[in-house]
Amino acid sequence: MRAQEQRGKLGVYAGSFDPLTVGHLWMIEEGARLFDRLLVAVGENPDKKCTFTLEERLSMLEDSTRQFKNVTVSAFSNRYLIRYAQAEGATHILRGIRTGSDYEFERTMRNINGDLDAGICTVFLMPPRGIAEVSSSMVRGLIGPVGWRRVVRKYVPDGVYQRLVKLHS
Repeated sequence: MRAQEQRGKLGVYAGSFDPLTVGHLWMIEEGARLFDRLLVAVGENPDKKCTFTLEERLSMLEDSTRQFKNVTVSAFSNRYLIRYAQAEGATHILRGIRTGSDYEFERTMRNINGDLDAGICTVFLMPPRGIAEVSSSMVRGLIGPVGWRRVVRKYVPDGVYQRLVKLHS
């Protein structure tokens, strides 16, 4: 029996989480139910300009996922997700699909990851209608105009909202 099978199912859910949204939290909650352990990994892309530092994103994730006893927060940089998942002993990669274009991108990535390691299964989840359009880029795009605080508040956890208000005051 492989070591990862002895420890149970370990899922990796990765993203930039800039900022963390209610859609991300839904994925984390579902992942925590699906897997024995869920590793939420902040992928750091040096070519991408982020609103929050890596440390801030990790802190927001840790604060927002405390209630999930089987969830751990981590980070990785300059690696393919599949290679990070291998190094962590993951059995699964968790990905979300909101739109048709998400599906096409994620299908391609799943196939490439399968070529690199057929033993790690990719699991796709579709969020419920009420949060299907919520994304970090959508939230960032809503910030600025008069009344943005009231609009953005429903799309991010409270701790993230407080940081956004502080950042944009």
